[in-house]
Amino acid sequence: MLNEIKTETEQRMKKSLEALHTAFNKIRTGRAHPSILDGVMVPYYGSDTPLKQVANISVEDGRTLAVTAWEKPLIPVIEKAIMKADLGLNPATTGDIIRLPMPALTEETRKNMVKLARGDAESGRVSVRNARRDALSDSKELLKEKEITEDEERRFSDDIQKLTDKYVAEIEKMLQTKEADLMEV
Repeated sequence: MLNEIKTETEQRMKKSLEALHTAFNKIRTGRAHPSILDGVMVPYYGSDTPLKQVANISVEDGRTLAVTAWEKPLIPVIEKAIMKADLGLNPATTGDIIRLPMPALTEETRKNMVKLARGDAESGRVSVRNARRDALSDSKELLKEKEITEDEERRFSDDIQKLTDKYVAEIEKMLQTKEADLMEV
């Protein structure tokens, strides 16, 4: 019973890390990276479709993304979708390629991005702690119902705390990497 709770808790903590990774990918650095456009949705045959399903996204050079639509009539639609996504990018179309130059980040913008990253990291830590809290309350329920002993409950609490510490340390490492990436000129 405790092993099931521990496994479920670890899965929740891993999902928190994955969510943080996704959030960090949306915070752009000065370099061009295709994942910046992950949240862009394009109206395609009556439904919103992710940009990467209707176009090829590639890095042209360190500061420019190139978007090549698979169907020529989609080019203006993709342009509008990128503008609407409010990523601070200005598409420039030449023929059938949409180029997205990455504007250089100012010091103030970099600091704001670091604040965003810290907020996302804090959300990740809170999520990990919530998973710990739920696991500990489940173990206390089992103890109340006399399905486990106090020693088992104490051992389980220690294991869950070690798991929590491991994932919080992982979040800290991810945050430090992202901060260094953002502050790099």
